[in-house]
Amino acid sequence: MTVPVPATGRVAASDAELKRRVHAQLLTDAARDAASAGVADRDGLALRQSLAELLRVEAPLLTRARHDAILDQLVDEVAGLGPLQPLFADPAVTEVMVNGADRVYVERCGRIERISVPLDADTALRLVERIIGPLGLRLDRASPIVDARLPDGSRLHAIVPPLAVDGPCVTIRRFATDGVGLEAFGVTRTAAVFLRWAVAQGANVVVSGGTSAGKTTLCNALAGAMPPGDRVVTIEETAELRLPLPHVVRLEARLPNAEGAGGVPVRALVRAALRMRPDRLIVGEVRGGEAFDLLQALNTGHDGSLTTVHANGVEAVVDRLTALVLMSGVGVPAEAAHLQIAEAIDYVVHVVRRAGRRRIQTIGEVTRQGRSVAVVPLFEWRDGALTAVGAPSRRPRRPDAPAPEPRWFRC
Repeated sequence: MTVPVPATGRVAASDAELKRRVHAQLLTDAARDAASAGVADRDGLALRQSLAELLRVEAPLLTRARHDAILDQLVDEVAGLGPLQPLFADPAVTEVMVNGADRVYVERCGRIERISVPLDADTALRLVERIIGPLGLRLDRASPIVDARLPDGSRLHAIVPPLAVDGPCVTIRRFATDGVGLEAFGVTRTAAVFLRWAVAQGANVVVSGGTSAGKTTLCNALAGAMPPGDRVVTIEETAELRLPLPHVVRLEARLPNAEGAGGVPVRALVRAALRMRPDRLIVGEVRGGEAFDLLQALNTGHDGSLTTVHANGVEAVVDRLTALVLMSGVGVPAEAAHLQIAEAIDYVVHVVRRAGRRRIQTIGEVTRQGRSVAVVPLFEWRDGALTAVGAPSRRPRRPDAPAPEPRWFRC
């Protein structure tokens, strides 16, 4: 007995075959045209027009609605991210997570939800290969992990079998194109005024927090308080910062190519940045030996700098940075590292995510107590608000800077 195929199944199968024929003809035409460098070099309008003409030739009897729907899918598959592309039209989507075939989740407005997207393993691999190919990277069983950046600045991480047991896993993190102010982190007016004062007057600030807590976004917001005349050099593993400043030099680390050569780590870029006459340095995240080089820079006149670090709270930042300095291999003892940290860093801002919302949990001041270092809270999240709990004791790093207002810290 023959089981009939549902109408929707026949339509889906015929659409897939139609798209395959149109795509194959497009590649044939591009290869035939000696003046064309390939499909990827066409602008969006020209590509869409070419696909529309080929689709009309292959299926002249399609209704207008079905023609437009298939054409949109073709454009997404040829020049975009295929079935994932419509997700990027929603500004509320900040993360797209593929956990194997047909298992797609998104983070929307701070909450993770599963969505229905037809995405098999082969399609997911093709999408990733299209992104990483021009970058000289590869993703296969011999090189099963890759990190890359999309043209719009989004960050892509992919891992495939045999490391990913259930099929290709792809995570794409998007970054807001519009600036986010300090108010988005639940700060009170006095706390916001203090943070802007600290950055403007040349304090060195470390932003700490967990993954996706909002460290980079907070750095963007804090950088808005920097004077527009300052020359700022940013160093990142993957370029994510979008500073609202006119004089910015952006540096991005480079991973080794498929042969394991050509890599440029963050640490090398920190050293290079010191030769670029920076007024301020912003290191997107310290996670290795670059912590030592950054501390040396902050202790030799590059005040007003920012960086982020993974830590569970302001009290853990000193130990975390000390461990990273010890990883640098320069032979600095922990006690000397503590003293370097006490001299280099003024304030620590810890950011957390709670119930889908980001907020500043603590603002602390780094203080030297004998031969040890402590982070003393100035503002803490209490009873639903960021509340002043202490007053700073450090002098402003720049001698001509005004002192902070005592009224900001009235408890």
